[in-house]
Parts: sequence; C-alpha cells; structure tokens
Amino acid sequence: MELVKRYIAAVQRQLPAAEREEIGRELEANIMDTLDAIAEHRPLTKEDTVQILQQMGHPRAVAAQFVAPKPLVTAEFLPLYKYTLFMVIGILFVIQVVSTTVNWLHTGFGLLLFLKGILSGLIEDGAFAFTVITLGFIVISRAKEQNCRSASDWQPENLPPAGPHWRHISLQDIFTDLATYTFLLIIIWYPLAFNEPQAVFFSDSALHFLSWFSPVIVAGIALSVWQLRARWWTQPMQISNIAVNIALVMAILYLAMSGPLLQVGADLTSGLTPLGIERVTTTALLILACFPAYEVLRDSRRLLLSRATAIVPKTL
Repeated sequence: MELVKRYIAAVQRQLPAAEREEIGRELEANIMDTLDAIAEHRPLTKEDTVQILQQMGHPRAVAAQFVAPKPLVTAEFLPLYKYTLFMVIGILFVIQVVSTTVNWLHTGFGLLLFLKGILSGLIEDGAFAFTVITLGFIVISRAKEQNCRSASDWQPENLPPAGPHWRHISLQDIFTDLATYTFLLIIIWYPLAFNEPQAVFFSDSALHFLSWFSPVIVAGIALSVWQLRARWWTQPMQISNIAVNIALVMAILYLAMSGPLLQVGADLTSGLTPLGIERVTTTALLILACFPAYEVLRDSRRLLLSRATAIVPKTL
C-alpha cells in the first residue's frame, strides 16, 4: 500500500492545509474500497494498484475536484479587470501614436523607425500597465470583505437594449479609429503650427486640401469619443459614421485623382522617380479608400435592417 500512501500525499500537497486530513481520509477510503473489490475475486497485485491510481488521474487533477484552484483574479472581478486593461492599453496606444508622430515629424527619422517606436513604446508602457493593473486586482481579489461595485451597484434600467451582436462596439475598433484620426491631424497641422518645413511630406496642393478637410477628421475623433462612451450602435451614431466615411472616401479619391500627394524631395520618396511616386501613391490611396467604403456599405445595410426591425408590428 506504499503507492496509495504516496498518491494520497501527492494529492494532499495540492490542497489547503485545513482540508488535507479530511480529504485524504475520504480519498483513501475510496481507493481501498476499489482495491478490496478486486481482492474479493483474485489476489491483488502491484499492477492493479498502479492501474487504479492511473484511472483516478493525476494528483493535481484529483485535488482540483475537491478544491478548485484559486485564480489570481477572481471571477467576480474578472469582467472589470478585462475592461480596465483594454481601456488603459487603448489609451496608451493613442498616446504612443501621438508622441511618436510628433517625434517623427520633429527629427525626420525613417518610416520603419517610426513604426518601431510605436511598437516598442507600446510594449514597454503596456507591460508596465499590465503588471500594475494585474497586481492591483490580485490585491482586491484577496480582500474578501470588499464587494465589486460593478456587480452590486447596477440598475436593470441601465442595461443596453437587446439586439444583434454587431451593435456592440469593441474597444479595439474605437481606439484604432481614434489613433488613426489623431495621427492624420498631427501630420497635417504639426508642420504648419511649428513652422518646420522638413516635416512636410505632402505637396502644397494636398496639404492645402487636407487643412480644409481637418474638420471632418475632428468629427471622426468626436465620433470615436461618442462610441467610447456609448459602446452601442444607435441610428444617429450609424448615420454619423456613414457621413464621416463618405467624406473620407471622397477626400481620398480626390487626392488620388488630383495629383501627387507627397513632395518629390521628401525622404519617404527617395529612390523613386516622380512618375513612380505618383503611381504608387495613387494605388495606395485607391486601396485605402476601400476601407471607409466598406464601412459605408456595412453601416448602410445595418441601418436599413435596424429600421426595418423597428417598424415590424408586434403580433400577439
């Protein structure tokens, strides 16, 4: 019976100290009953004991059946933990895009270094934020006397209306749009505001057009903030998003057809002929226009579906 004692001891090491003896006795009784049933028909061998213990499972798995392992963040706080984590990482992403863009326009380093700066800065700040938030929620989870406000201080009237899954707006989409609009606004107005010609990558005609187009970009930022507060697609929000994306499509197509977007002498276009620059830029703009165009079609379809659902008469 040495194997049985070793098996029970291995299970007990995975259990809280207060419950080891009781669970150990119960487990031993179950194992011995099984072995005694075999011994009634034939002599018991070591292989029988090994087979029975293997059928019961690994000691960690058996211990988890009696006492479930305690997570670092309890299930009560997990939704709030995930929401806080995504919110903070999203804000850090926008801040990193802004700071790296300003540094890029000021120093004029390459595009690859620009992307590397965003990624490395986000990883560094995100790792610190993840550590701090996780440790904070671990401490909160261990304080058994406290209750989660998100689970207790809520009202049924504040719940969002029932509807299809697409009505929920993900934080990833919101912060991606917010970072994109902010990036565009900075690269348009930073050279003009600080009078740094070396940071200008656009041609004069394109920069003039984009400066007049800035209110649409600001409207996109306001729409992202609105989405961040509501987190639920409404008909006015869908109409606003359609209008912003239609304006984006028209602006991108205008830039693609009106002439070169970039300065020929800018570092981003070194090594290319003016004709090659124009072709690459036009192709890139046409591809870029497909994204807001898709959102226009998607939101128009969803708007029609939501209006059709709203006017369907209720039947008894």
